[in-house]
Amino acid sequence: MESGCIGSLRGPYYRLRMSDNKTTSEGRDPTLFTLSEGHKAEMIAAMLDTSESSKETVRALQRKLYLKAKQQPSFRFYSLYDKVYRKDVLQRAFDLVRQNKGKPGIDGETFESIDGDMGRTAYIEEIRETLKAKTYRAMPVKRVEIPKRSGGTRLLGIPCIKDRIIQMAAKLILEPIFDADFSPHSYGFRPKKSAHQAMDEVTSGLLKGHVQVIDADLSKYFDTIPHDKLLKAVAERIVDGAMLSLLKQWLKVRVIKVDKGKNTGAGGGKKARRGTPQGGVISPLLANIYLNILDRIWDRHSLAAQHKARLTRYADDLVILCARDTAVPYAILQSILKRLDLELNEEKTQIRDARTEKFEFLGFSIGMARGKRSGKLFPLVEPSEQSIQSIKQKIRFYTRRDMTPVPIDQIVGKLNQTARGWSNYFYFGHGHRKMKKVRYFMEERLRMHLRYRHKLSNRGAAYYRFPWRYVYDHLGLYKVPTTRAWKVAHA
Repeated sequence: MESGCIGSLRGPYYRLRMSDNKTTSEGRDPTLFTLSEGHKAEMIAAMLDTSESSKETVRALQRKLYLKAKQQPSFRFYSLYDKVYRKDVLQRAFDLVRQNKGKPGIDGETFESIDGDMGRTAYIEEIRETLKAKTYRAMPVKRVEIPKRSGGTRLLGIPCIKDRIIQMAAKLILEPIFDADFSPHSYGFRPKKSAHQAMDEVTSGLLKGHVQVIDADLSKYFDTIPHDKLLKAVAERIVDGAMLSLLKQWLKVRVIKVDKGKNTGAGGGKKARRGTPQGGVISPLLANIYLNILDRIWDRHSLAAQHKARLTRYADDLVILCARDTAVPYAILQSILKRLDLELNEEKTQIRDARTEKFEFLGFSIGMARGKRSGKLFPLVEPSEQSIQSIKQKIRFYTRRDMTPVPIDQIVGKLNQTARGWSNYFYFGHGHRKMKKVRYFMEERLRMHLRYRHKLSNRGAAYYRFPWRYVYDHLGLYKVPTTRAWKVAHA
């Protein structure tokens, strides 16, 4: 391949990312316990070198796949399965799954048990031999229910560690191929893409007068993806039978619910025709591949220019910003989704005028506001009320009265971890306005907890004994940022 061709392309797999230089923790090989400290250090260093080397070689492979897909949009890849069980690919997959710190699957296996049993190297080799011999069979996924912020529960399917590693290996190979085809207006679960970039596109559209908003909500998207149509979309790029067989296994895997120590079937299996377990490593990529059909139709028919309707999508969350009436774009959206055997949740899908009403997207509340000095309209982006209540609920949980036996440094550590993660995401746009309230709330809840702990009935005494400096400097409570997240003010 000529260097001139490579230099003319840009994409998430073209350059090494700075984050790739971070070293990940490794599993311990059993032989380390029989070696001297010096030999142990040498072996650990060698393992880290192997991990770093696998990063580089896998990234090089991904760049080749991405460039091939980008330069030849109609090319169908026919020899990929053997790359899934490449040693460097499996090593990289192992490290990435370990970094994610997920819960154990139906078999209860953890990375700690792998370390204490056969170790990382032997474990990867066992997976490699299974894939090479084509004797791999996916284990059932464990059904887990987690509460939604809007009420109700979200059903997740947690695969076993071995299945997660193999799914990650497949994702490392497939993602650069399909990412080359994805629309620039798709931001969810993609390299070098983020929710903040999606929000930037939304605010840009609002500033350009696209203030009629279709806030679309897909009804149970991950549970309703039709397998046959999804696999046809995959087959537009992949004709490797062994690779397609892997994907079919994960789509047809049984779902087991564990209730009071008893395992009961909760779906999936060979007769399943719809859905991909939300919680699987490969599921977000498959979900993006299928909804890319919507993006492709929108782009190829120039619907953004023809109807002044800009589509912005983050996985299954999407908004359409219109400069004119929303009736035609809404009808087109419904027509495309019908062809895909998908449905809009009519109750949650709303049409708003951003000049007079706010709408929510990716946890943010968005609407047009008027600057106090300039009098001009600008997009006001803040954490939604639901997002505020969510972080407050977590703060209440860690500072409740029955947590007083827990060491205070652990309480503060949990608060800091929660607040820092929330702030890193919502410190965007005009989020600092709401963050002041969150910071005050967390400080007051911790001070109240200290009153419980030290049996102080008087609030004033608590302020005297635990002033601002004590809370932040002595205990080390995280300071939620309250300054502007951006330098140039609209008003």
